Amino acid sequence: MRPFKIPESVLVVIHTVELEVLLIERADRPGFWQSVTGSKDRIDEPLAEVAAREAAEETGIVVGASGATGVPEHALVDWHHTIDYEIYPVWRHRYAPGVVRNTEHWFGLTVPRDIEVTLAPREHTDFIWLPYREAAERCFSRSNAEAVLQLPQRLRTAA
Repeated sequence: MRPFKIPESVLVVIHTVELEVLLIERADRPGFWQSVTGSKDRIDEPLAEVAAREAAEETGIVVGASGATGVPEHALVDWHHTIDYEIYPVWRHRYAPGVVRNTEHWFGLTVPRDIEVTLAPREHTDFIWLPYREAAERCFSRSNAEAVLQLPQRLRTAA
């Protein structure tokens, strides 16, 4: 039996400097498009490590590496934004009994448009690059859409 998920996670908006956003389609829910997400593997796992791990696992994009699938470490930016939300009932079985809320931390990851994307087939079946407003409209989660819509402001703040 798999251990219960820790109800603390990251959302990573992968994007280009031209404000194109990478969305991935869930394998377990066709038509559900999202940014990279994932929970801590252990309570003391640093959030930036979670974000980098999940980006690599779900898209093949490696933070701190070079080459066709790598980006520099500074490309991953902690947006210092946290939300608390109710876990969708369909996924609550993954958490300990009685756990119904999750804390999510938002990150941005700037990548070149031609970066190689390799999906984890058990998790995601397709990917698409869209201008950020279109990407926000495609996200199945309202909070994911809100994160994507913050992208221009986040890039201005970081500049």
